[in-house]
Amino acid sequence: MAMRPWPVTLALGDVGLRPLRQTDARRWREVRRRNAEWLRPWEATLPMEGLTSGDVIPTFSMMVRRLRREAREGRVLPWALTYQGDLVGQVTVGGITWGSLRSAYIGYWIDQDLAGRGITPTAVAMALDYCFEDLKLHRIEINIRPENAASLRVVEKLGLRLEGDRTSYLHIDGQWRDHLVFVAMAGDFPEGLTSRVARQPH
Repeated sequence: MAMRPWPVTLALGDVGLRPLRQTDARRWREVRRRNAEWLRPWEATLPMEGLTSGDVIPTFSMMVRRLRREAREGRVLPWALTYQGDLVGQVTVGGITWGSLRSAYIGYWIDQDLAGRGITPTAVAMALDYCFEDLKLHRIEINIRPENAASLRVVEKLGLRLEGDRTSYLHIDGQWRDHLVFVAMAGDFPEGLTSRVARQPH
């Protein structure tokens, strides 16, 4: 495994990715509260079969502890997304698989007040460049509901390839939802994705 020991911090201009901390609890809850309606249609929910089998909805503290443990084990990169030093969202590289697969997926969210300003594409580009250049992963997926226009704009700016769709892929907002699959492969962007988004107008 070629993973650099956690924690990992990345930055480009005003946009930063740093480890999510227990001390982020108050700010994280405040941003999430203000954005509850904005995020609700795109947020994963626990299906009934999960509830009946004993799954629990984690508290912020539980979530950070779990993500930190999984980060040390090389299975996830749980970043707080910051803008001018303030926490404004999250970018998570999850499902990291090594061996002959060397793949992962990326999920993200941002404060609605800052959407459309190029922050999310920049953050995701940094995450992708790190995964390809430092971790030497081969394939990264971003799975998006077809109705999520804001998230579709992110992958459009990045130039990710639409590979196909997945029926009833994730339990979102109370139901199993279809998703579109966008893919980036090692070698797709020799100049790096951060340089690509830096050249684009917000």
